[in-house]
Amino acid sequence: MNNTPPKEFLAPQWESPEEMTRVMEALYRVHQLGMALTDHNALLQHIIAESRTVAHAEASSLMLYDPTYEELYFHVTIGDTGDQEMLKQEVRLQLGQGIAGVAAAQRKTMNVEDVKTCPYFFAEADSKTHFETRNVLATPMVDRNQLVGVIEVVNKIDAPSFSSLDVRVMEMFATLAASVLTNARLIEHQIAQERLAAIGQAVTGLSHYIKNIVAGLNSSTELIDLGITDNDPKMLKRSWPILKRNVDRISNFVQDLLSFSKPRKPLREKCAIPYLLKEVETTLAERFTQKKIRLLKEIKNDLPDIWVDSNSIHRCLLNLLSNAIDAVPENTGVVRLCAHTPTPHHLAIEIADNGKGVPQSIREKIFDPFFSTKGSRGTGLGLAVTRKIIKEHRGDISVHTAPEGGALFRVTLPLQRKEECGSL
Repeated sequence: MNNTPPKEFLAPQWESPEEMTRVMEALYRVHQLGMALTDHNALLQHIIAESRTVAHAEASSLMLYDPTYEELYFHVTIGDTGDQEMLKQEVRLQLGQGIAGVAAAQRKTMNVEDVKTCPYFFAEADSKTHFETRNVLATPMVDRNQLVGVIEVVNKIDAPSFSSLDVRVMEMFATLAASVLTNARLIEHQIAQERLAAIGQAVTGLSHYIKNIVAGLNSSTELIDLGITDNDPKMLKRSWPILKRNVDRISNFVQDLLSFSKPRKPLREKCAIPYLLKEVETTLAERFTQKKIRLLKEIKNDLPDIWVDSNSIHRCLLNLLSNAIDAVPENTGVVRLCAHTPTPHHLAIEIADNGKGVPQSIREKIFDPFFSTKGSRGTGLGLAVTRKIIKEHRGDISVHTAPEGGALFRVTLPLQRKEECGSL
């Protein structure tokens, strides 16, 4: 009975402890890359650099397999290989063509001690890159019986050619690299699919919201046309608030998109919070009146001035107060606006309501872009923009259950002197 273990289980016979350490450290680094990197190109660069270390070669290259055309193409090279970009752009090998092509077709390592005597040597690559290849070790990368590519190490350093130990080590390396690459591709594909799904969901939500605004604009313009045609001032007076409301919705929507689209350093100025809160209240006064909502205010008169971007903070408070108006019932709705200093170094603004509140299960999600509980009536940008602005001010925003039974949003902003704000 033959008790010899199969080739894949045979341990390499190391020439020295130092060589074993060098190779094992390289294999370990590649294994770690698989857990740390999902960027496909960066991963390939690291793998090919490690292959050169493992084989102790002058240069190395990684050719990926294109199953559509059944070809190998140079994706990354490292070392003194001449014109690498030309190599990557112009050289593609069919399966069975060149040393790498034979290694891929036969799924076995090709160890060529002298390329001048090898009938498979593809000299065109050297002629294009002005590089002299003396010896080559080409190892196929296979994962789950699928060809991933071929790793070639070129010109053994300090030896006339690659040894049987090099062959064994590179086969171990190629197997590990193939597995790491396959997993990285799967992760990349999953991330891409999730991004597409998120984009699709966002576009759907935004399109519904815009469609509702356009419908409101069309209705109001039709009524205004009728009022003008019939010379009916009452019709015009009834139609104007509808038109104005939808124009405001468009303006707010555009402002949210602009605020969310890029990082922005706050343009700070000295601001009186009671005055800013009064401005927000005035802006939304008509909506409070329409729904017959009670607004309770608990704003201390001795609040210190604060250095903030007043336009941005106005936008945050407008979003929060507008959400509270949407959340409460008509006629019995109550919204409470509170501002105080919980510590000598912080200002807190709270907006509470007696609506349905925010379930614990979605409290972390409500600040995510395009997440909305309003269906086609919301963009899912308001709270995301609000949090972004508050964070840009080095503040914090959180949601809780209000004593009134609904939601309570608490905004906390640091109180700084003018000279302190410049370093933020």
